[in-house]
Amino acid sequence: MKTTFLRPVLDLDATGAKIKTLMKQRGISPRQLQLILNFPYVQTVYNWFAGKNMTTIDNLVVLAQILGVPMDEIVVTTMVEVDIEEEEGREVLSA
Repeated sequence: MKTTFLRPVLDLDATGAKIKTLMKQRGISPRQLQLILNFPYVQTVYNWFAGKNMTTIDNLVVLAQILGVPMDEIVVTTMVEVDIEEEEGREVLSA
C-alpha cells in the first residue's frame, strides 16, 4: 500500500529574489539591512539574494518586521511528493 504526502521545500533562489524585491519596494539597502541585523559583512545579504543560503529564523522575524510583511510572505516553497510504501510491516520512503 502506498501513501503520498506533499512536503514543502524551501526555494532558496525564489526566496532570495523575494527578499531583494521587498527591500527595493521599501527602500531598504543591503548595507542598511546589514547594520540593522548586526552582520559583520554585507555579503551575507547578497548571498541571500543569490540563493546561496537563507537567513536564520530569528533574523527572519526581524526581516518580516522591517519589510512589513508576514514571514510566510518572504519564504518561497515548492511542493515535493513523498511516497511511503508499506512492505510487510515496514515503511519505505521514496521522493
